[in-house]
Amino acid sequence: MNGQVAFRKMTLDDVDAVYEIEKESFTLAWTKEAFEQEMLKNEFAYYVVAETEKGIVGYCGMWLVIDEAHITNIAISPSQRGKKIGEALMTAAIEAAKAQGAKLMTLEARVSNVVAINLYKKLGFQNGGIRKGYYTDNQEDAIIMWVNFDE
Repeated sequence: MNGQVAFRKMTLDDVDAVYEIEKESFTLAWTKEAFEQEMLKNEFAYYVVAETEKGIVGYCGMWLVIDEAHITNIAISPSQRGKKIGEALMTAAIEAAKAQGAKLMTLEARVSNVVAINLYKKLGFQNGGIRKGYYTDNQEDAIIMWVNFDE
């Protein structure tokens, strides 16, 4: 792949790598078992991984319910941030959601995560409100963002 990033649907074999990125990225990390359950038991779960010659460097999870995609989590390995991989991964996730019949996508982001919020705005997401005290580690509010693919 020589420096290139490829995107594909996540499999059970990817759980260990995704879990490592999760732990490096979040104070409230999902457990390895949670990712395994997403792969094995959640019929609504769809995950996209970003992969280079170094292995998996990012992932984006979503739940596809009827015609709506809800981003559950997205992270890029700290050593790979700042290389536009997150933007490309979100674009790949949006394309995957559309291919699965989604008409809109939603997500929550920490109000302090300006980098992520700006990326989502760049990709067409709009502010849909605030969830007060959404994050249980520090009671930080979440901004709800939406994009309607038909607009």
